Amino acid sequence: MSHGRDTSPKAYGVVGAFQTPEALLEAAEKVKAEGYTKMDAYSPIPVEGILDVIGGRDDRLGWIVAGAGATGFLAGTFLQVWTSTVAYAHNVGGKPLISAPMFFPVSYESTILFAAGAATFGMIALNGLPKPHQPVFNAEAMVRASQDRFVLCVEATDPKYDEPKIEALLQSLGAEQVESVRTSEGY
Repeated sequence: MSHGRDTSPKAYGVVGAFQTPEALLEAAEKVKAEGYTKMDAYSPIPVEGILDVIGGRDDRLGWIVAGAGATGFLAGTFLQVWTSTVAYAHNVGGKPLISAPMFFPVSYESTILFAAGAATFGMIALNGLPKPHQPVFNAEAMVRASQDRFVLCVEATDPKYDEPKIEALLQSLGAEQVESVRTSEGY
């Protein structure tokens, strides 16, 4: 009995395995030149220039950390000013109630605390973690992607996605292994 939910395998993408980082970079450039925009690369080593081709640059985490650091500095400073002037205003020996040198260590440490927390949780959120299963890892080509193969995946979310055309394109670019990756609707 069906409950209206389609659990048949859906296309996740097409992967192609290449033997060298240069071949991966060249293939990614040609796939991009064909108009495909949703792709990812998997490699055992960093490949110079691949992020420029597949569009993997993301500066959001830096802004999140900077904002959290500034918030931490302001929160630490506010807490000390409020404590010294409102909650427990107590003049000791004629010293000023607000003193920048006295407040700096706590403000500095709260800046670090807020920024480190934002970096940790921001990275987790922006990476979409936890992600216990990634459908692309079902591909045979991914078995050696952490050892000695360089894999390019054109994702099914690409507006130009046409599985047979992508398979033919990757084969024409010298991929030693090309395959379609399927996933269930729930992922």
